[in-house]
Amino acid sequence: MAGKEKINIITLGCSKNTVDSERLMSQIKLNNFDLTENSNDADSVIINTCGFIDAAKEESVNTILEAIQLKKKGKIKKVFVAGCLSERYMNDLKKEIPEVDKYFGTEAYEDIVTELGGDLKYNLLGERELSTPKHFAYLKISEGCDNPCSFCAIPLMRGKHKTKSIEELVYEAKALAEKGVKELVIIGQDTTDYGKELYGNRNISDLLNRLSEINGIEWIRLLYAYPSHFPQDLIDTIRDNPKICKYIDMPLQHISDNVLKSMRRGITKRRTKELVEQLKKEIPGLTLRTTFIIGYPAETETDFDELCEFAKEVEFDRFGVFKFSVEENTPSYILGDPVSEEVKEERVSTIMEIQKEISLRKNEEMIGKKIKVIIDSEDGEFYIGRSERDAPEVDGEVLIEKSDKKLTIGNFYNVEIYDCNEYDLFGKTTA
Repeated sequence: MAGKEKINIITLGCSKNTVDSERLMSQIKLNNFDLTENSNDADSVIINTCGFIDAAKEESVNTILEAIQLKKKGKIKKVFVAGCLSERYMNDLKKEIPEVDKYFGTEAYEDIVTELGGDLKYNLLGERELSTPKHFAYLKISEGCDNPCSFCAIPLMRGKHKTKSIEELVYEAKALAEKGVKELVIIGQDTTDYGKELYGNRNISDLLNRLSEINGIEWIRLLYAYPSHFPQDLIDTIRDNPKICKYIDMPLQHISDNVLKSMRRGITKRRTKELVEQLKKEIPGLTLRTTFIIGYPAETETDFDELCEFAKEVEFDRFGVFKFSVEENTPSYILGDPVSEEVKEERVSTIMEIQKEISLRKNEEMIGKKIKVIIDSEDGEFYIGRSERDAPEVDGEVLIEKSDKKLTIGNFYNVEIYDCNEYDLFGKTTA
């Protein structure tokens, strides 16, 4: 191949997209192209889009339009669009933004590499060029989703649930460990569904235990666990395996039976509360993270009050909220969007204020304690780290003042907490 074309990949959306981009980046480097982080320095720009909710779709479209402007100014030669938005709205996008050189769907590695003039290296398809700090990486264990949630368009973009084999994932994780990765963040549309169509049963625990045997891996963190079929043996594994973080991200979406039924979540308020109580009882020291959807069409003021009371009662360690977004071709589409934007904003503000108070109180309880922290970066007068309680990019941080002792990014340290705010801790290293 003559010369080295410069390629810039822009990744939008979730960590699943991050993994897809990292695989594509590896294939691009294997084909003797140069990767650049700056669109202005690139010959071609590839935008890996998100199509999950309105805000994400708007960001994706705006990013595409910005790249087109660079192309019109002659700063880049080609613009390619891939990912979820492109998968879902390809025909519409072709009509609305015809200046894009080519549109691709999700995981279209071969088509993209071929379009660039390269060849897909099938035997190295699992290789990744990490875009995260080298000490942690996302491990995507499955693709697609079989759950019938009324509000969700992921099955339209990612298809039915497909599991990667334990052997394949262990091989990938070993390669990551050899690159210096110490923390694996396990992701998928529904990680508790892992293995059901490949092995005939949900065996996420088997996978986690196998991953924990890999030399160099010290933390394994589980995200996106679905509540309606949470396996008992997974509770035992998280509790008993020292390498598995006592941390679960379990999106509940709501607590009102009225809303849960309309959402088609397959679980009731009673069962949800029983599961949360069981997790907290059987996994001492558990950090529990969740997300809620605010302003779903069936959500009345009473339903929202019920959700607020639930948040106060459970005192989640971490949570986030999404405002409901009408999604075409989903079951909830026929319900419209009757909750006004103003009411959604008010409800988001109300429930986040509740969580803010809970988070501050929980952080204050950490003062005086010594915890294990991994250093992610440094910023000004602080080293920025995370504890077992904190997933990268979504949770709080541990800020450690720089002193005579130099800390190394990617290493673990014992840190004593001396102060906090609502979301972050402040600490100093100990012997």
